[in-house]
Amino acid sequence: MNLNSLHSVHFLGIGGIGMSALARWFNHIGVKVSGYDRTPSPLTAALESEGMEISYVDQVATVPTRILDSSSDCLIIWTPAMPKDSVQLNYFRKHAYNLKKRAEVLGLITSGMPSIAVAGTHGKTTTSSMIAHLLKSGGKNIAAFLGGVTQNYNSNLILHDEEGMEARVVVEADEFDRSFLHLHPNVAVLTSADPDHLDIYGDDAHMMEGFRAFVALLPENGCLYIQHKAFEKLGLAESNPWKVKQYGVDKGDIRAENVQALPGIFRFDFLGDGHKIIGLSLRMPGFHNVENALAAIAIALDEGLSEEQIREGLSSYRGVKRRFEIWVQEEDRVFIDDYAHHPEEIRAFLTSVKAMYPDKKLTAVFQPHLFTRTRDFAEGFSESLSLADEVVLLDIYPARELPIEGVSASMLLDGIRSPQKSLQTKEGLLDYLGSTEIEVLVTIGAGDIDRLVEPLANWMKTHENQV
Repeated sequence: MNLNSLHSVHFLGIGGIGMSALARWFNHIGVKVSGYDRTPSPLTAALESEGMEISYVDQVATVPTRILDSSSDCLIIWTPAMPKDSVQLNYFRKHAYNLKKRAEVLGLITSGMPSIAVAGTHGKTTTSSMIAHLLKSGGKNIAAFLGGVTQNYNSNLILHDEEGMEARVVVEADEFDRSFLHLHPNVAVLTSADPDHLDIYGDDAHMMEGFRAFVALLPENGCLYIQHKAFEKLGLAESNPWKVKQYGVDKGDIRAENVQALPGIFRFDFLGDGHKIIGLSLRMPGFHNVENALAAIAIALDEGLSEEQIREGLSSYRGVKRRFEIWVQEEDRVFIDDYAHHPEEIRAFLTSVKAMYPDKKLTAVFQPHLFTRTRDFAEGFSESLSLADEVVLLDIYPARELPIEGVSASMLLDGIRSPQKSLQTKEGLLDYLGSTEIEVLVTIGAGDIDRLVEPLANWMKTHENQV
């Protein structure tokens, strides 16, 4: 399929973080872009300001006439998160439009370019954005399709210089619906291999099969960077047709040592591949983010960056929106927002926050994401949230799902061991927080809790503790 011959591309779920990066790429190369999404958001507003047509009504009448008048030279890109009864999706299927998933199109775009694909249950957005930033700041010609908006570039798409040297693509490889199996990586990173998306995979064993299939996409001269626990979990052989490099904090071929957790910054030493880089500074805190940085640094070294370029690139890396994003950091109050929506992500996040502020009360506001995930990992959620001194639960964000009888946020409450715990509504959250002592406040979740972040930050800067 010749993507350059298309006159129009229509996205179903254009407001998704991965979908919007693709929409921006097509818009950049001069293809007319339109799309549908369920609700407006800051991201859809940004796409509209860039010239894309977006509707928020799932009806055929809202599709541009150029799409309806010609099915042969337009492309419909859809996300599996679209409901099965979507009016537009079913219309395009019935009338034999050319439909492709996001990952299929990414595979087509990147098939002719050397690619670094980053997969894993957790950490892939941060790791892929770190790789992209280190390489770009080090003078390499790269393009990047990311699953989050980087603070350095204020975008989820980094465009390469088409007139310069051969470009390398950095792409976030999504395991949802086995989408990552459409990619063609020369270098692969696997950040973690914990069970998730059991509504798709069925069980942990089948999900591990999916990750092994992703790794098997590598050519014989390829290289796999894999977190050491993921290596053990997948049961990969010591001898492989591709080069394998394990990494981790204090363990692996590539490792971090002397890790220091300080307010707003982590410091560590990098050891591996014949290099020892002392006293690196990472302004995106977290033990897990130090681990993510190891893979990025190792790849940067393999790509020819000097130790000084890596030190400067890592120090200037500002992270990804909604990943350990510090909104308020004052002597008597701290507010951090994070996208964590899996028990292991919450555990890593809260462990790092407690290490940064060991003597302060930690209040966690959590919005569960998906009924199936809440049901499947209820015990794990309760256990990881118990790391906080106080836990506030909001209602489940359903995303693409319908309610499941007996599944609600309240089912997590009994298993939480924190001294204080409660259920609150989004509307009543500020009033509740005003009635309790707040020192370090964190918001956690992948749903629409993000819309509470800026109001909470403004409130944190002005409120006086009443307790």
